[in-house]
Amino acid sequence: MTLIDAPPAPRATRPGLAQRVADRASALFAKRSTTRRSFLVRTAIVGSALAVNPFRFLFKPGTAYAHVCGPANTCSGGWTVFCCSINAGRNSCPPNSITAGWWKIDNSVFCGGSARYILDCNALCSCGCGSSGICSQACTACSCHCGTNGCDQRRVCCNEFRYGQCHQEIGCVGAVVCRVVSCVPPWQWDPSCTAASATENRTAFHYAPCLDAADDASVYAFGAATYYGDPNVPLTSPVVGMDATPTGRGYWLVAADGGVFAYGDARFFGSTGGMRLDRPVTDLASTPSGNGYWLVANDGGIFAFGDARFRGSTGGMALRREIVGMANTPSGNGYWLVAADGGIFAFGDAQFFGSTGNLRLTREVVGMAATPTGNGYWLVAADGGIFAFGDAQFRGSTGNLRLDEPIVGMASTPTGNGYWLVAADGGIFTFGDARYYGGLPGTGRLQGTVVDAEATPAGDGYWVLSD
Repeated sequence: MTLIDAPPAPRATRPGLAQRVADRASALFAKRSTTRRSFLVRTAIVGSALAVNPFRFLFKPGTAYAHVCGPANTCSGGWTVFCCSINAGRNSCPPNSITAGWWKIDNSVFCGGSARYILDCNALCSCGCGSSGICSQACTACSCHCGTNGCDQRRVCCNEFRYGQCHQEIGCVGAVVCRVVSCVPPWQWDPSCTAASATENRTAFHYAPCLDAADDASVYAFGAATYYGDPNVPLTSPVVGMDATPTGRGYWLVAADGGVFAYGDARFFGSTGGMRLDRPVTDLASTPSGNGYWLVANDGGIFAFGDARFRGSTGGMALRREIVGMANTPSGNGYWLVAADGGIFAFGDAQFFGSTGNLRLTREVVGMAATPTGNGYWLVAADGGIFAFGDAQFRGSTGNLRLDEPIVGMASTPTGNGYWLVAADGGIFTFGDARYYGGLPGTGRLQGTVVDAEATPAGDGYWVLSD
């Protein structure tokens, strides 16, 4: 199957300088081993699409090739620009676009000899498109132009086609805005993507310098929250969640490979960092004693450490959507898992109080928080929409606001009478008795993209985690 995005096959001519550089680089890479530094960990969010920085293709081969863009890096080449070149360095779909399809490159030197996957981010439409499946550019928030970031000056919102393996429930899309890259097969992390494969090896050496950016985790403390440390070296896998100790004098961070990092009075009880996981880890929850924790993968697989006890999982179930978060009961004898469609799975002494699994949501659910009594919980969607169940009370939301970046998580106050929402840019939104202690937008401090937030046990501060 030939990639529609590709320009016509070139005639046999002497390769250009970029092609010769790429060929030399590929020969060199073939003699080296490459190390995967980061991979996809969050699913697409319809409307804001992947903006929670769920995945990156970050390799560092250590050659001059990392500073060039590879073949066909101009607008006239016909190819679409990499998203990190136009999306603030993020290898993810920009707002108002979704992943609509993908192709692969066989035996990629960037993926250790495994397949490399390119995913198209198509613009969302504000009007219909008939039987063509592609709406007019007048119906999208993007017009055709050339990229201007360094050497990656490929096309933006110009190529009008759709591969179609992802988000088939959305029948009308616009032109391809940009493309993202992963070494992880799309269907392993997003159930909306099928495994119907297409191959285009002419893109084997397409690249952009922003794909080789640093990938360090950072913790930011506000209010009475104290900074206790964070990984100060590039990680083999991005961080995806955090939880505080019962004293508030420490916290754990968890990475997508299940690696756990303990700071302050948080103790290390084990991890899956040395295991080969079927699915990436998406969240961590600690026991009430602080002497253990659970990790949950996006298929609902549970890993228990310390005094955390396994109470069940969805690892053997066929889920409609991936698991995006968890919360434990006050007794520590149970926990809830929440899926991207708001489906709730209760284990141990956790009770089911309701879900949005049977509703059609405007944006996907990205996290949850339980009430102090354990008799209710809130779910939060990427647009900041709040869904309250049991004794959880609705205190407000950002569902009717136009956000600069999507919501990626929430934390409740100790009283259960309020909650904080955190956006991917570190913006903080307070409701009920939750107080505002500061945020990251406009400070110039943020490195990467925010993935989670955690409140102090006293509710007098909070930490924000970025990757």
